[in-house]
Amino acid sequence: MDGWLKDPKGCWYARFHRDPKAWALNAGVVVDNGRPMPGDEPALLKTRRSMRYEDAVALWFQLKQYGWTDTEAAW
Repeated sequence: MDGWLKDPKGCWYARFHRDPKAWALNAGVVVDNGRPMPGDEPALLKTRRSMRYEDAVALWFQLKQYGWTDTEAAW
């Protein structure tokens, strides 16, 4: 399952999704930061980070404190 956040200005997005390379017992999450591009162009990905599930949850709540909001999938 994916989780998406949008920055307060509505320009940048963060996508949280399961890391397919992580072991079942060592749950991993990939966090992509980027923004959608106009037309049919692929999204502009700024960063991609792999992290432990617990760290991803902490990042999610930290971004929410900074004003990021839940949103639909951007790409």
